[in-house]
Amino acid sequence: MLDRPVESRPPSNERKPQLRTPAPVATPIEPEGLTVTALLAALRRRRLVLVLCALLFPIAAFIAAKQLTPRYTATATVMFEPTDYSARELQSILRDETTTDAVLASQVDVIRSLSIARRIVRQYDLTDREEFSWWVREAKRPEQWLYRWQDGIARRVATLSTDLADLIAPEAPVPRPGRERAEISAAEALRDKILVSVVRNSRVLTVQVTTEDAQLSTDIANMAADLYISDQLEAKFNAVRRANEWLDGRVAQLRQELQTTESRIADLRSRSGLTRGVSAGLGTEQVSKLNSDLIESRNLLATAEARLAAARRGGGGADLTALGASNLTGARAARDDARREVERLQATLGSNHPDVRAARSRLAEAERSVSGETGRVVQALDAEARAARARVSSLEEALKTQEGLLNQSSGAEIQVGALERDADAARSLLRAVLERSQQTVSQTAIEKPDARVLSPATIPGRPSFPKIPLFVAAATILGVLFGLLVIWFLEQADSTIRSGEEVRAALGLPCLALVPMLKRGLLGRHKVEDYVVRKPLSPFSESMRTLRAALWLGSEPPRVVVITAARPGEGKTTTSVALARSAAMNGERVLLIDCDVRQPALGRVFRCEGAPGVTDLLLGQALLERIIRRDHLSSLDYIPAGAAEIHSLGLFMSEAMAGLLDRVRRDYDLIILDAPPALAMADARVVARLADATLLCVRWRDTPRSVVRNSLGLLEEAHARVIGAALTQVDAKVHGRSGYADAEVYHPRYGGYFRE
Repeated sequence: MLDRPVESRPPSNERKPQLRTPAPVATPIEPEGLTVTALLAALRRRRLVLVLCALLFPIAAFIAAKQLTPRYTATATVMFEPTDYSARELQSILRDETTTDAVLASQVDVIRSLSIARRIVRQYDLTDREEFSWWVREAKRPEQWLYRWQDGIARRVATLSTDLADLIAPEAPVPRPGRERAEISAAEALRDKILVSVVRNSRVLTVQVTTEDAQLSTDIANMAADLYISDQLEAKFNAVRRANEWLDGRVAQLRQELQTTESRIADLRSRSGLTRGVSAGLGTEQVSKLNSDLIESRNLLATAEARLAAARRGGGGADLTALGASNLTGARAARDDARREVERLQATLGSNHPDVRAARSRLAEAERSVSGETGRVVQALDAEARAARARVSSLEEALKTQEGLLNQSSGAEIQVGALERDADAARSLLRAVLERSQQTVSQTAIEKPDARVLSPATIPGRPSFPKIPLFVAAATILGVLFGLLVIWFLEQADSTIRSGEEVRAALGLPCLALVPMLKRGLLGRHKVEDYVVRKPLSPFSESMRTLRAALWLGSEPPRVVVITAARPGEGKTTTSVALARSAAMNGERVLLIDCDVRQPALGRVFRCEGAPGVTDLLLGQALLERIIRRDHLSSLDYIPAGAAEIHSLGLFMSEAMAGLLDRVRRDYDLIILDAPPALAMADARVVARLADATLLCVRWRDTPRSVVRNSLGLLEEAHARVIGAALTQVDAKVHGRSGYADAEVYHPRYGGYFRE
């Protein structure tokens, strides 16, 4: 209570309201960029979202994968090994090519050819399987949505009418294509399911077949490999057969020609009466001998002329060596050495040096030696060429003479000789063809295919699609990424204030206290306003002491403090009552004044509704000592709002309000004014202007930053000294897991300091 009675003083025009020095305008601090710590803190706060997405996505993927039709992949491995062929007659038919990428690519196309696919379709009757036949799928496919809708209606009213069922009868079945067309269509569908690839840097081909039946995939893969190899072998057999047929026909033709020629020779000899020598007639043998000698002489003449021409051009070789050209070779080597010596000396000593002139003399001598040797060799070769030319001329004259004699004696012998030569040629060709025919028949390598199966396909134990573990893993990763995206979106969309750091960043004000939320289970039968008295060692009470210490530790400890908020429901009244009681319990003289005239709350808290209060005092209808009341739980004095007054703004702007504050300053250590919300009510700005300091209450994770900034701007425009903010109704458990720096207050390690 007051030490002495305080009389109400009538307002005077000479007295002005006492104005406090306004605080500098708060400047919001730019938030730091996204750091690892901030990211981890956000993940910690929103971990439930991340866990939910990381669980829902793989579960959905698992369920979806279970609904898919499984497919099985069987793999057969084939080795491509081209075989070399020795039969020259077959090189145009079976040609061994170097194994290149193009050759291997062609083998891939051979395995996936339509002919192999059609044989597989016929073998396993794939035209009747839904997987390979579109007409079967069309026949089994459910009707269109309109028909299904109508069919559903028909089933519901089937008991009422049968006409509707006739109207919505199913369409006619899809007509099956012809046998040839169905087989080709199924074969094309099968080709899409066969994948043939070449193992890198090898001749190994892998044949993969994927179908809905594991056994069928295995059978098709093995059959495709077998058909590929058997087709190669069959192609070789056909080539051998065609080659043998051609060789047999050629042998028969040559035998017939030889027999005809020999018959003509015998007939001509018998009619001409020609005498034979060892192998022919005498005249013929002489002509043959002259021809042979002439050919040999011409060859010798050509050789001699070639050697002579080579010698004249400065050539060499074995011919010159045989004629003593080895000396010429040595002379040329000496000349080349002398020429290099001259070039070397000129490069080092100059062109007029005595050693250079001596070297030039040696070079000239070597040149003369080469010229002399060359002349001698050319003369020898020229003599040899003239001798060969004379021999050729002699043989030609002798041949002409003998031929003339032979022509004069008998023209039949020439005909016989020509026929005999033809017969000899025919015999030689026949022997060659017979030899090649025998080689073709005995060629065992032809019967080997160019490929072999390395490993046949086995029945797959698990489906290749869908790969549920892979689906689930991918969905988990996608879920985590989606969860991170959702967390980022929630963080960006959350415009509330969640920590003291954000208070400083968004408002430019210090966060003086974090007032924890008192849940109903913790309160029990106590009221929130009474908790600071009932539980003086609780975290809530400690937050009030922290708030009082923050007010006292300032450079100018305020005596009159206004507690306001941006909007209703921020906890300003609870904070005002708790702070006042906490200060009173610390031995301070504290006065709490309810300045929220339109919605007074102190009357409800202290059970004094309708009692005279501050409005009655300002109107001059009550005395100060009559409206000051004492709290029943502490030494706190308080003044209720009093009668509701629509002109409360004028009352707070009056001289009486300033006089009231001046009077109570002398008797109390701390005066707390519970003001209305600053955003909507002008009363709060007027009262804040009269006070020493203003405390802004912000509800944790509820009030948008824009609203708080707007209310703070209004207070600053009123020249109020806003010294800080207090976060109210903070969920201790949630904030303790948020990762913010001030969440350390709620760590269990501090549990020994508190008593709930």
